[in-house]
Amino acid sequence: MSNVTSVSVKIGDGELVFETGKIAKQANGAVYAYYKGSAVIATVCCGEQPSEPIDYVPVSVEYNEKYYAAGKIPGGFLKREGKPKDKEILVSRLIDRPMRPLFDKAFGREIQIVPTVVSCDMINTPDIVAINAASCAVTISDIPFYGPIAAVRVALIGDEYVINPTFQQLPQAKLDIVVAGTHDGITMVEGGAKEVSEQNMLDAIAAAQPVITEICEAQMKMRELCGKEKLPLMDVTQDLSWLESVKEFAYPLEKEASFVKGKMNRYAALEEAHNKVRAQFADLIAEDEKREGQLAAMFDELEYNILRASILNDGVRTDGRKVTEIRPITCEVGVLPCTHGSALFTRGETQSLAVTTLGTAQDEQMFDTIDGDKSFSNFMLHYNFPPYSVGECGRLTTGRREIGHGHLAQRALEAVVPKKDSFPYTIRVVSEIMESNGSSSMASVCGGCLSLMDAGVPISSPVAGIAMGLITEGADYSRYVILSDILGEEDHLGDMDFKVAGTSKGITAFQMDIKIAGVTPEIMSKALNQAKEGRMHILGIMTNTLSGPREEISEYAPKILSIKVPEEMIGAVIGTGGKTIKSIAQKAGAEINIEDDGTVMIYGKNNASAQEAKRLILSIIEKPEVGKIYHGTVKRIVDFGAFIEILPGKEGLCHISKLAKTRVKQVSDVLQVGQEVDVKLIEIDRMDRLNLSYVDALPKEETEECKK
Repeated sequence: MSNVTSVSVKIGDGELVFETGKIAKQANGAVYAYYKGSAVIATVCCGEQPSEPIDYVPVSVEYNEKYYAAGKIPGGFLKREGKPKDKEILVSRLIDRPMRPLFDKAFGREIQIVPTVVSCDMINTPDIVAINAASCAVTISDIPFYGPIAAVRVALIGDEYVINPTFQQLPQAKLDIVVAGTHDGITMVEGGAKEVSEQNMLDAIAAAQPVITEICEAQMKMRELCGKEKLPLMDVTQDLSWLESVKEFAYPLEKEASFVKGKMNRYAALEEAHNKVRAQFADLIAEDEKREGQLAAMFDELEYNILRASILNDGVRTDGRKVTEIRPITCEVGVLPCTHGSALFTRGETQSLAVTTLGTAQDEQMFDTIDGDKSFSNFMLHYNFPPYSVGECGRLTTGRREIGHGHLAQRALEAVVPKKDSFPYTIRVVSEIMESNGSSSMASVCGGCLSLMDAGVPISSPVAGIAMGLITEGADYSRYVILSDILGEEDHLGDMDFKVAGTSKGITAFQMDIKIAGVTPEIMSKALNQAKEGRMHILGIMTNTLSGPREEISEYAPKILSIKVPEEMIGAVIGTGGKTIKSIAQKAGAEINIEDDGTVMIYGKNNASAQEAKRLILSIIEKPEVGKIYHGTVKRIVDFGAFIEILPGKEGLCHISKLAKTRVKQVSDVLQVGQEVDVKLIEIDRMDRLNLSYVDALPKEETEECKK
């Protein structure tokens, strides 16, 4: 009989329940967690202890959703769940980021966390359950962990901050963020918004903190009831006394090299300084094979201390900027000759080549998830980070980092992209990172926005993004400096990575990762306000380059037209077996879709083909008008006249007497089958028959000739 332990915490009108002792008992830690109808099994396992200490935490998170959780069978040819979907990768990152800093490097073992969604009521989001379940599984396991962490989703609906909103509530939200933290403070925030204020963001984070604290307390109670004794850490004690003289010699070299201008120049200067140290102490280093690794760690420590001290004491950064100073920015648009829209955005040594492509409804992205019915998106942003962007060789792959950065940039721009009913195009933006030294995701936001405007996409407002950093000192973080537009080194050596994107009106996307506990509301408020100043500076430069969307879309983009036909005429437009609409599409060189309500979407290869398709469709639904001249085609010739098609499916008779002012012996003397001619509709009789005149449609001078 299983010895089941259970704890719960009330969230809103439901309870989040953690259970252990019944499922997956061979894992180091396993928790079955559920909130109403959404349930997750989270497990954690660790590998064997390595022979040597390592300087990183080898943890991996594999969040996965089973289709059976929502009573579904996977679509497509394969009926087994395949490679991770983008959503699963994004949730894995949400779990990994707040947990990774709380594992001890000295543990050294590989750690794998697997949260599996096994039930989804398509009402309550399972990703939040998964984050909490993963933390609880590690907390009660024998793996050393300085947690727990907890997470909630916060949405601003109307004027109310809703904790863990349902799928049905989220479309109404002006702000949608996931907030994670420990019992002591917030450590991660990520989400999007519809141009909300900085105060709205601070209030949303504040609303999350009490609930996070309660969930952490429930996990700690679970640990008291059934937690395992923790495995020992590796003995990493090392004799580092030999480094004292090395450090004294290396410090001035390291300090000088750390402030060389230019990323690659600085890296070269640091490498030269390290080689001088190695040459000076070659015999000492050679005495023990472990000393090379200890020396590398010493270099990292020196750089860490030098850069942080310079910022805290002197307000000088590694590239010589002041703490609020933004790197030089250049913007170019229309840089590629045949794309629909393109832009090159360069900020310091970070550069994005952003390209916008406009497509038709057939190009929409389909999502088949457990969240609900299949859904379609007409806006997507893809981010590519090739190895040459940092001067390296490597494989061209799309990893978790690329998916995460692309998703953040997409959320930043989604708030300003027009709805499909007003701009019926599928929009794809691709950001190719050409150079990288800090916040390429925010460069993708800026470049992507410029390329959208260059393509003529009628976005509501320009969007810019900026990455902020934080350097603190002291246990109470009483001394701190907030950095605007951080470099790669400042991200790596700092205490916070804080990305904000938005318009001049408010925030559209937000991501924050904090490496220390207890960042105060004061620090967060100051960082948000400083980020706003930087964002407005960048927006000013962008709008000087291109102030708004171009009035016309690119000549290379497909032309999309929308018209409405009466519902009773839908059958006539489609024709028997689709014959009519297929014929129009072929003649015009366009794609045509018709909805049940009579809405017709025309996708032309260019404007001419779209307009021709529109003309042909309108001619079908047009009612013949007496006195109007039509351009028709001779279909049949009989002894007494010719039958001429003036509109698709509508023929009239041109009597032989109406071919000329003089007597005509044979119709074929004037008209031939297949000939295109102008005719005038002179009568619609009681039987709705159309009577046409050829001679009355002729220009006046030709009519005079016919009299002779």
